[in-house]
Formats: sequence, C-alpha cells, structure tokens
Amino acid sequence: MRLAAALVAALIIFAACPASAAERAIVLPAPAYDPPAASGSEQRLVVAGGCFWGVQGVFQHVKGVSHAMSGYAGGGKEAARYDKVSQGDSGHAESVEITYDPKIVSLGELLRVYFSVAHDPTQLNRQGPDAGAQYRSAIFVANAEQEKVARDYIQQLSSAQAFSAPIVTTLEPLKAFYPAEVYHQDYLIRHPAQPYIVYNDMPKIDHLKRLFPSLYRESPALTN
Repeated sequence: MRLAAALVAALIIFAACPASAAERAIVLPAPAYDPPAASGSEQRLVVAGGCFWGVQGVFQHVKGVSHAMSGYAGGGKEAARYDKVSQGDSGHAESVEITYDPKIVSLGELLRVYFSVAHDPTQLNRQGPDAGAQYRSAIFVANAEQEKVARDYIQQLSSAQAFSAPIVTTLEPLKAFYPAEVYHQDYLIRHPAQPYIVYNDMPKIDHLKRLFPSLYRESPALTN
C-alpha cells in the first residue's frame, strides 16, 4: 500500500487508527548472549519487519551502521521485483541489509533496536496498515552464530513476557539478498513529509533518539 495510493491511504489510516505500531515502542533488555564478533571486519544482518522504508530509516540512524539497503529476501531471484513481491506470494519479505562495524555496535544491540523500535514483532504477516507475507517479521540468519544470538534473544524476551502477545518473528536461512529498486532507497530520508512516512515511520526515528541515545546518530548513512 504505497506509491500512488500512499497519500490517500495514509490519511485514512491517520484518521482511523489512534496509535500506530511505531508509537508503541518500548525499551527491551539487552540480550544476555551477545558475544563479540569473531572478526573485527564489517558484518551484515538482514531483517524484515513491515515496509522497508521505515526499517531502513531506523538503522540508517544507528551508530556503527555504514550502510542500510532496502531489498528482498526469502524468495528467488526472478521474483525479486517490487511488482512481484507486492503480490504476497513470492516468498520474499521486504527486508533491509544492515552493514555494521562490530567494534561500534554489536549484533545484539542491533536486534534490541529491531525488536524495540523498528517494528512490532507480535504482528503476524503485517505491520500496521500493510498486510501480507511480504511484511512478515523475520531475521534472515547468515550463519550459526547469528542464529544463536537471535534465537536466544527471542527466547529471553518470550520468557520475560516482554510483549503482551507472542513474538511471531521467524528465523530463516539467508539464501540471498536482492537490493530493491533505486526509488525505494533512502525513501524516509528523501520524503519525510509524505503522510505514510509521517504517521508510520518518523515516530520510529524519534523513539530511537529518545530510547537509545547512545546508539542514535543525527546524520543518516545514505545509500547514494
């Protein structure tokens, strides 16, 4: 629900919804298991949590992130196009590939932001106004250590009943990540006044700044 219909849809949503998922951000405990990366070189993490515009925008404002790219993960190469993914049956989720320096920000800290601010992990196959499997909550794990950190953190949050509903985030093997079309990149940064962004995504940036001041940086890491 974006592009040509986004302006009308966002105005309807604004009038109908008293609070968006972004407005329900909370500070979660840090992961109990968050070991240093085996290598000091840049690492990558691919996550999905609704429209990639907002997720990308959040991580572009996190210290230690050098690059956050909107794209597609979970499906095949031939379906890695917006028109295909938006149909909901491609296997893909709108995703963001986060490139980060583990000496500045850890995997666990990124996951803490992901679960606390970037999206609502209790919504199944939707985020706010956007519904479909392409908007699912998912972490695409690249290796066994990534999977353990993510799985342990989900278990930690579930055991602590950090949310009022079960966490539905899936852990899926990262087979490939396909960058989205150019017009999707840096969308939040380039269109901060677009109603969909104002209502659904800008609050996420405000929450990141307020709830995680030590991780927030004012100048975003742009893709272009």
